Amino acid sequence: MGIIETDRLTKIYVRDVIDTEFGKLRIRFTDRKTVALKDLSLDIRQGEIFGLLGPNGAGKTTTIKILMGIHYATSGTARLMGKPLGDRSVKSRIGFLPENPYFYDYLTGWEFLDFYGQLYGMPKKARRAKIEALLEQVGLSHAANRPLRGYSKGMVQRVGLAQSLMNDPEIVFLDEPQSGLDPLGRKEVRDIILSLRDQGKTVFFSSHILSDAEMICDRVGILFKGELRSVGRLGELLNQSTGEWEFVVRGVDEVAMEHWRGRLARLSQVEGDYWAVCKEEALTQEIIRDVVGKGGMLLSLTPRRESLEDYFIREVQGRRS
Repeated sequence: MGIIETDRLTKIYVRDVIDTEFGKLRIRFTDRKTVALKDLSLDIRQGEIFGLLGPNGAGKTTTIKILMGIHYATSGTARLMGKPLGDRSVKSRIGFLPENPYFYDYLTGWEFLDFYGQLYGMPKKARRAKIEALLEQVGLSHAANRPLRGYSKGMVQRVGLAQSLMNDPEIVFLDEPQSGLDPLGRKEVRDIILSLRDQGKTVFFSSHILSDAEMICDRVGILFKGELRSVGRLGELLNQSTGEWEFVVRGVDEVAMEHWRGRLARLSQVEGDYWAVCKEEALTQEIIRDVVGKGGMLLSLTPRRESLEDYFIREVQGRRS
C-alpha cells in the first residue's frame, strides 16, 4: 500500500454564466465543461521523491488541491497514509507549499513561521528552535525580522517552503517549488528536497522545470491535458541511447572543423574547444580520426542518453490540439 494513492481521480469544472435582463439577475447553467483531470491513478511509496510533471494547464495543481482538500474530485478516490482525504489525524502530518502562496505580508519572516507553529500547537521553546533551524536551512536568517512585503518573490517562495516543514511532516506537497528562484535558489531547494528523503520523508511535487526534476526524482509521472501519459523510474522511461554521439576536441584548426559543420547535428566553440553532436557513429569516428591526424586532441566522447526533456517532448509531441 502506498503512502499516497489515487484511483481514477477525475475533476470536471462546469462554468456558470451569469447575466442580467431588464434589471433582474438571472443565473443560467450551461453545459460548458472542462476536464481538468481524468482517471488519475497513482501509487506513491513512502520515502520517495515523486515528480508530477507537465506543461501549464496539465492538471498538476488540480491534483495537489484535491489531495489537500481544497478542491473536491468529481469522481474517483484518494487516500493519504491509508486514510481517506480530510482525515484530521493526517492533516497534522503533512506539509504544503502552494504554487502562488499568499501570506500576511505585514508579518516578519520570524512572526510568520511562529504563527504557523502556534497553529500546530507547538510549545514556544520548540517553535523557536525550529524557526531558527528552518530560516538557516532556506537561507533567510538575515531577513528574519523583515516584513514579508519586503521579500522578493524568491524569498517568499523560500519562507513558504520553511512553513511547509514547520510541523516536521511525513509527507511534503510542493506545487512548483522552484518557481521564481534563481539558479542558486533552485539548487538550495533541490538540496532540501533530497535531505527530506534522507530523513525518510515522502516528497510529492509538481514542476515544469524538467532538468531539476531529473536530478532528484526517484519516479516521475507525465501529465498532459489531465491524463497520465506515463509513470515510472527515469531509468525505465528514458532511452539509454539516442544513437547520437557527443564529443569535445581541442587544438584543431578552425577551418578544418568548419569543414564538418554541415554533417553535424550541432557544433559550437567554447574557449577554443569544439563541442559537437553527431548522429552517426561511423561519421563520428571519421571526424575524430581527421582531428587527431591534424594534431588535435579528443577530450571526451560520450553516447548521448535521452534526457527527461527529450522524453517529455516525445511523449506529448503531436498531442496538442
